[in-house]
Amino acid sequence: MRFQDSNTQPKQPSLAEQRARRQALADEERNEELARQADAKAATRRKILIGSGVTVGLVGLVATFYTVAKTESVTAVCTDSNGVVQNDDYCDDTYVSSHGGYHSGGFLFLPIPGGGYNSYRYNYGGTGVIGQRVSGGSYDAPSARTNVTTKTGKSVQRGGFGISGKSGSGGSGKSGGS
Repeated sequence: MRFQDSNTQPKQPSLAEQRARRQALADEERNEELARQADAKAATRRKILIGSGVTVGLVGLVATFYTVAKTESVTAVCTDSNGVVQNDDYCDDTYVSSHGGYHSGGFLFLPIPGGGYNSYRYNYGGTGVIGQRVSGGSYDAPSARTNVTTKTGKSVQRGGFGISGKSGSGGSGKSGGS
C-alpha cells in the first residue's frame, strides 16, 4: 500500500524489526567509535612522523657541523729553495733566530759560512727523507682549521708556517709558490 490515510495508525514494528533497528544503532555507534579511534591513531602517526623528521633533520645538522668543524691533519716537511727535504730545525723560527737567521714572507733564511743565506720553508702534505727532493704536497699553507705537524711530531703554529704572524693563506703567510 502506497498511500495511507491520515487516520491510519502505523503498525508496531515486529520483534525482528526492533532487533534490526537496535543492531543498526549499535553498529552505527561502533563505527563512529572506530572512526574516532582511527582519527586519533592517524593524528598520533602524524605527530610521530613529524617528530621523526625533526630528529633526522637535527641529527643531519649536527653531523654536518661536526664534519665541517672537524680539523684535518697534515704533515709538513722542511725544504730548501731547491725543494730538497732538510732538517725540521731549519724551518723552526727559534732555531733560525738563535743561529743569526731571519724570516720573511714565509721563508726562513740561515746564514751560510762565507756569506749569504740559504732559504727554507715548509711543504704541506709532501713526502721524502732528508737529502731527497720532496714529492707532492704544496707550499701554500692549509686552512686555519688544519692541524699541521712535522714528522718529528712538532706542531707548526700560526697558519702552518711557524714563522709568520698571519693565519690561513693570506698576507705574509703565503710563500709565493715553488
